[in-house]
Amino acid sequence: MPVPRERSARSARLRPRRSAAVAAALVAVAVSVTTGAAPAPHAVPEAHSASASHFASAEAAGKRAGLQEVMFVGNNWEGTADVIGSSGSFEKLGRIDVVPDRQQRLDEIYANPIKLAFFLGIRNGPGEGHDQLVDDMYSTPDGTSMVVSRPSFADVVSIDVRTGKINWRFPVSGFRSDHMAVSPDGERVAVSASTSNTVHVLDIDTGEEAGSFATGDKPHENVFTDGGKRIWNMSIGDVQTDTDDPWLDWTKGDRKITVVDAETFEKVEVIDMRERLDAFGRKDFSDAVRPVAFTPDESKLYFQVSFFNGFFEYDVAADKITREKVLPKNPDTSEDRTTWVNDSRHHGMSMSPGGDKLCVAGTMDDYATVVDRESLAEGPLVPASKPYWATVSGDGKSCVISEAGSDRVTAIDFASGEKTVSVPVGDHPQRVRLAHVPEGWSSPAGG
Repeated sequence: MPVPRERSARSARLRPRRSAAVAAALVAVAVSVTTGAAPAPHAVPEAHSASASHFASAEAAGKRAGLQEVMFVGNNWEGTADVIGSSGSFEKLGRIDVVPDRQQRLDEIYANPIKLAFFLGIRNGPGEGHDQLVDDMYSTPDGTSMVVSRPSFADVVSIDVRTGKINWRFPVSGFRSDHMAVSPDGERVAVSASTSNTVHVLDIDTGEEAGSFATGDKPHENVFTDGGKRIWNMSIGDVQTDTDDPWLDWTKGDRKITVVDAETFEKVEVIDMRERLDAFGRKDFSDAVRPVAFTPDESKLYFQVSFFNGFFEYDVAADKITREKVLPKNPDTSEDRTTWVNDSRHHGMSMSPGGDKLCVAGTMDDYATVVDRESLAEGPLVPASKPYWATVSGDGKSCVISEAGSDRVTAIDFASGEKTVSVPVGDHPQRVRLAHVPEGWSSPAGG
């Protein structure tokens, strides 16, 4: 992908309306933000140190003798990660407790009024009445550890997949951690710190911070591009308010795509999708960029936005939106935007390895579908209960979605667009990531 040029930036299953108690908690949270109160980020060794082994790339790690390719499934409300096969039958291989230190973290939170306010705000906001105990996960290149972001605990931890013990813990700045991304060589992991508008980049083996950078309001998705030389961050703004009418979109915050140099963490460019959407004739659409998918050559970016049943195509070199795809609505889905989870209508997309198919999770419309990238024609609408994420199987043949509403992971064949297999997992699965564990791996004791 060519180095982008500098661009100027312009400065249960449905979410209920908030109760007075929740509103009060959120007010307390907002007040605490103005005080600047936040834990200082640093890596805290716990139990034992992580392995210092590195491989040339994540792909090389998968081919190394002694490792087996799997998928990690983060069960957000349960605080576990299921380990399943990466293709074929996607059989369940085991489970890892990602909050073995739960009581210690809760003791810290309940002893600190500001932390407690945020903790309860997360529970009653994005958690839909539940604690958010695992958001994102990746394996280390040597397959010995799982690195996990834990929103309600505002941290990232490395967990030994054989013992279940914590190697290191990194408290993020602010009070909530979110989406992560791992560099192509597997050596670094980038994590969004939602409430401090910061992305931290950590050494995946030690948890030490390599650097950080500022983002727009509420950083969300992270993507490494250009062979790991760039990091793209998409900020989504405030998705917890009920000011969801299009004319109130300006109240949602300063949302932008921030692109930085992955070594220096200096900004390379800032992309304001508000300007690009306006130029495309979509002034009434939200500019909160949600999940994204790049083409293999990184010339095109496909992205979802809040409240939209569909996605857009963005030409990176031309710096403009070139196409829009509107996907079918489910007639049973309420048109009251305040009932849509975290301002999402559709949330989750992935691209086939050849770049010819897109897989889209229609979260609030209860389906997923495979879209032909050339024609933008959608395939069969595969029924799914609150599909929350979409990724690609290890063999590249299937789109794999998490069904948060039915606690399942489902595979959809890219070629036919049809469902092939569905397997049960834990409570409220969200992120699904390709990973590696040692051959013959089994769950840690108590996992």
